[in-house]
Amino acid sequence: MTLSARPPRLRPVLLTAALAVALAGCGTQAAPGSEAAGRGGASAPAPDRAELEARAKLLQTVADHVWVTEAEGYTLARQSVGVLGDDGFSSFYTTPDGGQFQLSAERGSPGEDVCEEASADAPGGRVTCERDGRQWYRTSDLGHEYARARDGLVVRVGGALREVDRATLRKAALAAHRADDHELDQILPPTADAPAQQPVERGDLPPVGDGAPDNGVGASG
Repeated sequence: MTLSARPPRLRPVLLTAALAVALAGCGTQAAPGSEAAGRGGASAPAPDRAELEARAKLLQTVADHVWVTEAEGYTLARQSVGVLGDDGFSSFYTTPDGGQFQLSAERGSPGEDVCEEASADAPGGRVTCERDGRQWYRTSDLGHEYARARDGLVVRVGGALREVDRATLRKAALAAHRADDHELDQILPPTADAPAQQPVERGDLPPVGDGAPDNGVGASG
């Protein structure tokens, strides 16, 4: 069905063009262990759950929102892993020849309204949507995606029309699953990679007063 537009909300599938430039500039680094961070592929024991939860928190998401998938010829781009929205998760899978799609998970429950969301790449443009089994398949002028409600989340797999075909998206959407502890260990950045959480102390700020810098000799030592 063809749907009327309403004020757009940025959807993951429509963010691929921007990240494509970033990925092209720095190449891709596969998650260790398998082509798509394969389930149970690590030989060593995974860190305990508390550590994995802490690493997810440093990424500003939660471990249960980290999802993975697989598709023939596609590899998880480690540098693409990040938070989506408040505490969702997003990652990209790429091929050496430039193909790519995005996997994301956010809180929500898609239904008929998933097809009523305006296309963020062309507000007011044409959006079509159809049921495909338990999933929704949605297209816009530039992108397409599969969406499904899974465990309290909206899980989406999508990309630009020129970069990934529907059959690949469908297979990747069906293969998508919540990351187990081994996969979390492969995907989440180690704590050493997390940005510093504490502000840097400045020696030129006086302990009292209005906070104006003290430019006296030795103030910054």
